Amino acid sequence: MKRRLVAFGAVVLVAGFSGCMPYTPSTANYPSDWNPKQVAWQPYALGLRAAARDNKPIVLVFYTDWCPHCHNYSRVFHDPRVVEASRAFVMIRIERDGDPELSQEYNLDGDYIPRTFFLLPSGEVLEQLHPERTDFRYFLDEYEPDELLQLMQQARELAKKR
Repeated sequence: MKRRLVAFGAVVLVAGFSGCMPYTPSTANYPSDWNPKQVAWQPYALGLRAAARDNKPIVLVFYTDWCPHCHNYSRVFHDPRVVEASRAFVMIRIERDGDPELSQEYNLDGDYIPRTFFLLPSGEVLEQLHPERTDFRYFLDEYEPDELLQLMQQARELAKKR
């Protein structure tokens, strides 16, 4: 029995150091529904008008219903910190396949999904707000909210200066 425990412990230790242990994102247990009960998602035209009227920056997300990355990313909007931060923004979500022309207007570095943009209340895209990479610049971490939260904070600060 003792040998089995030692052997099992060795296997667990080796697996842990070799990166074989599964990663469970903090958002894994949230539903993949974009949290419409707590995040005030708006249609595009209404959202642009609300942002201008209320002088709020915009979070604009392009997604599709069939995209597994979009399903993962939708869970991030259940994080309580994201819910709280969303109140300082006009939140707009667009199903790309349902509005391909609008998606093309925001094709700054490709028509991939999900894509997240930050806009000033005037509707101007803050192109500089994206993760530090050259490809798929507007694809945010689909599992953890930290990247989104950091960019939301930067968007708020830039909106205050204008």
